Amino acid sequence: MSSRARQLWHSGEPFIWLTGGALAFALVLVLGLLGLIVANGLGFFWPSDVVRLTLTDGRTVSGLLVEREAIPEGAGRNRVKLKVANRDLYGADFQWVDEAVIARRDHPRDVVVMERTEWGLLIGTIKEVRDGGRIVASGAEQGLAELERRLPGVALARREIKRIEKGEVGAINHAQEKIRLGLRRLSLRGVTSGPAVDSLQREMAVLQAQYTAEEARLVDLRGRQTASVVVAADGGREKDLPLLQVLRVDSPNAMSLAAKSVRYLARVLEFVWSDPRESNTEGGVFPAIFGTVMMVLIMSVMVAPLGVLAAFYLREYARQGTFVSAVRIAVNNLAGVPSIVFGVFGVGFFIYFVGGTIDRLFFSESLPSPTFGTGGILWASLTLALLTVPVVIVATEEGLAAIPRGMREASLALGATKLETTLRVVLPAVMPSILTGLILAMARAAGEVAPLMITGVVKLAPALPVDGFWPFVHLDRKFMHLGFHIYDVGFQSPNVDAARPMVFVTTLLLLAIVVLLNLFAIGLRNRLRRKYAMSAV
Repeated sequence: MSSRARQLWHSGEPFIWLTGGALAFALVLVLGLLGLIVANGLGFFWPSDVVRLTLTDGRTVSGLLVEREAIPEGAGRNRVKLKVANRDLYGADFQWVDEAVIARRDHPRDVVVMERTEWGLLIGTIKEVRDGGRIVASGAEQGLAELERRLPGVALARREIKRIEKGEVGAINHAQEKIRLGLRRLSLRGVTSGPAVDSLQREMAVLQAQYTAEEARLVDLRGRQTASVVVAADGGREKDLPLLQVLRVDSPNAMSLAAKSVRYLARVLEFVWSDPRESNTEGGVFPAIFGTVMMVLIMSVMVAPLGVLAAFYLREYARQGTFVSAVRIAVNNLAGVPSIVFGVFGVGFFIYFVGGTIDRLFFSESLPSPTFGTGGILWASLTLALLTVPVVIVATEEGLAAIPRGMREASLALGATKLETTLRVVLPAVMPSILTGLILAMARAAGEVAPLMITGVVKLAPALPVDGFWPFVHLDRKFMHLGFHIYDVGFQSPNVDAARPMVFVTTLLLLAIVVLLNLFAIGLRNRLRRKYAMSAV
């Protein structure tokens, strides 16, 4: 080795280039992953043009162009994949077409794309609009104008029906359940008759009458919606669709760029704020967003005090020795335990032991139906708190070790007690480190799925953990989670091709939520770091 090469080697510059190259490679991988998610996710909401393929045998196939690929062993031939929708008519959403049999491609301006409450999209041409069996508009142009005039009123009626079902009917059902549990509680005490039972039964009769009235009101509202639209699809097939099932009608081939942009933003907002439909493959993900954020917040409230107190005891109060070193090793090793192990512990200890005990002591009238003795957002949050507490402990201990010993001695020399020194000197100085651990804990908890699958997460939650019924926050309820939603849509969906874009969109949303939560915590940490500049962390 020449003297120049030896000098370069001993200077360490090759290692600097090596580490810089490794960092650049990692950044390329991260940006590539984000680019893949963004490219496949954001285009999901854009109103794509409908193409009509005329085949050599005279048949027509209309749909949204999804992809184009070479035919395996096709000697250079290609095929295109169309989302033909109309699953109730064709039995499948997608169809492959060999480019060799395509005679002509058109983009007819009279083709519409209808988003429905059931069976996904409907693609075709409006034939006529009916109201109570009477034709009120014929043809594509008049039919589309009539639909645009009627759909806002139909949407109001749909929202009113949903409001009654979740509001008035939901309140009646909640009150009836409380009365049923009250009767059950009296029965367990041996009281089967008397003034208390009679009073509850009278209340139940009143609620039943109110329920019957609300049901009649719902039947009347649905009965008023007599309008329907007849859509002509490919192959001479027709679909008579009630307007109550139509959410949106677009004519993408006739829409301008501005109109498509407005529709794009509307669909994005609907995805964020609406409930899922069609086995989570359509609609929105608001319950999953709510469940994810609430679970992370509950976990943070639980893991921060537990981790900080443990770290303070290990570093500030415990006598350093073999036992404390063993505890530190055990805490560090907990970070490497598979998350499903924590899930199994959560089921056995939190759900079966703690939750079962709570049910026997306080909710005996509900048994054998469990209240806290089954999966719920509380037990899922506690399980993730145990999963992430080693991160908070390690980060807090590192911050405590970085605080100069002279600060503690100065406080004690001025007459402060050990507790006052800890609360007024050490704790403010180590707060940035605590928030660092909390940021890491939140990031990991938001993306965990395995332990949640057995401690409370579900495919579809009929009610949120927070509502208008006392006690308003229901920690015993099951919940939806974006991470599990991604798994469910991507691997458990009955229509994988239709669900694939939803996977990327939900992944992008989960990343955005994690980033926002972390940015908030990082901003708070930076403010504390500037305020307590003596912290070396």
